Amino acid sequence: MLLPNLLASRRGRLGAFFALYVTEGIPLGFAITAIAYYLRKQGVGPAEIGAFVGSFYVPWAFKWAFGPFVDVFRSKRFGHRRAWIIAMQLLLSATLAVLVVFDLPAQLGLFTAVLFVHNTFGAIQDVAIDSLACNTLHEDERGLANGLMFAGAAIGQAIGGSGVLFMTAYTGFQSSFFFVAGSILLITFFIVLPMKESAVQRIQGAAGEAGEAGASGESEPSGGGLRQAGREMREFAVTSFRSFMGTRGAFAGVGFCLLPMGAMALGLALRSNLSVEFGLDENETAQLELWSNIVTAIGMVLGGWLSDKLGRRSTLFVYFCLMSLPTAWLAWKLQQLGYVMPRPAGARQPEFALLLWIASLVYNVFNGLMYGTRAAIMMDVTNPKVAGTQFTAYMAMSNLAIAVGATWQGITIEAFGYPVTLGIDAAVGLLLLLLLPMIRPPREGEEAADAPARRARGSAWVLALLCLAWLPFSQWGEAFGKARGVVDLFFTLIFVMSAVLLTAAWAMLPRQPLTRAAPWIALALLAVYVRKFFDPGLPVQLATGVVALAGAALLLGLARQRWSELSLS
Repeated sequence: MLLPNLLASRRGRLGAFFALYVTEGIPLGFAITAIAYYLRKQGVGPAEIGAFVGSFYVPWAFKWAFGPFVDVFRSKRFGHRRAWIIAMQLLLSATLAVLVVFDLPAQLGLFTAVLFVHNTFGAIQDVAIDSLACNTLHEDERGLANGLMFAGAAIGQAIGGSGVLFMTAYTGFQSSFFFVAGSILLITFFIVLPMKESAVQRIQGAAGEAGEAGASGESEPSGGGLRQAGREMREFAVTSFRSFMGTRGAFAGVGFCLLPMGAMALGLALRSNLSVEFGLDENETAQLELWSNIVTAIGMVLGGWLSDKLGRRSTLFVYFCLMSLPTAWLAWKLQQLGYVMPRPAGARQPEFALLLWIASLVYNVFNGLMYGTRAAIMMDVTNPKVAGTQFTAYMAMSNLAIAVGATWQGITIEAFGYPVTLGIDAAVGLLLLLLLPMIRPPREGEEAADAPARRARGSAWVLALLCLAWLPFSQWGEAFGKARGVVDLFFTLIFVMSAVLLTAAWAMLPRQPLTRAAPWIALALLAVYVRKFFDPGLPVQLATGVVALAGAALLLGLARQRWSELSLS
């Protein structure tokens, strides 16, 4: 059977990228809906489920690091981006097949590790698909194509979440892994394999290959390719950091993306947890998730239209407030009815199920209204000269915020119960309102020449003090009681942010002992994440304290640098 090359026509391109984004949504829906539901039904606690869902988003927070490798390493036989997409989809399917052998929940740790690798392949695939879209779509197709791509991701989530839950009611959970893998492979076979990148794209891809060895033409020499990828990653770090510090709006955008996207609990694993505890079976949960996806998609279209008519900041202000309302309402109702701490799965409780349906559907309308508008406002403060780099970095930080949000919510549910978690989520979701007035393009003459440098020095001071705060926390953290795990999680976020600033300093500032040490301390700050897998005894506390102290010392040194490279010309 001769299959058509969809990239050769306008309708084909639109359909192809819609289908490719379906493969991105399938694993997401499978993890945060189907697997989360199954784990809770097997008695896994909300904290473990929250950590599981949080780990799923981590690779997407660092997908920018995969971009240089996708750009540099090419295959002439299979096509530059097409080769990456085929390889990643095959690996996505293979890792899903591997997951079948694990015994849940007994082997949840190994299961999560393999799924983390699986999702890393998904993040790399996303980079390759976006790269192919940028080099394939005509200018007059991009708006519609992006809308269809987001719609494809939503359909994929429905397939991986609702579709799996509908199916498992009849076939059991283990068979769902093959269903999800098969869904991805169908798109590989019918959509990706027949693709042919155009002659223009091959010429563009070959431009970077001139003078490179390799008679087979399969890929670049590893040494040269790795060096080039390293140069691209360094350039990305420098460009992103300059863009973030360049204007007040762009700098506020960093905090805006690191904060939760409004109230988030009803869009993460908490809803699946409550579905199990309220006695909803697989079919009823699948219906809830399906309708949630439908109203979210409708809200996305309506929200974008309203923001064009009424302005993005004003509409986002309303959307963020509205997202907190159903979250706070559900917290109040659960507290009123005495449903506080997590409970084992039981018989269906119609009154609680109705509350969950109402809160979820209303929340997803407002969440949909917010979603596209929030992405659009970040484009407003993005420097057009480096739009791809800066916007990618913003979206990566947003994924990191989701990972942190899913994790702290699971910890808080077990420590304080559902009403408190929902109440905190509703309140924290409003913090974005403080930054929203600053998310705007700069006015002419508004920025002083040394403003970006001052922001860099101020960031280094603040992060240094926060790293030093780890030392007393490690000694007297018990004073936080049940909240200690949440505070510890936010120190992890502080260490990651410090590592990013140290990496930017190494890439940007002149070579000196301070900057030469920066990448090594940055790696150490990232590595302390693994402390969560060890007993929090003296050796772990001591090692983390040494790294935090070294990071703080280096940041204090950077706070005294001129950062003249950032000064506006």
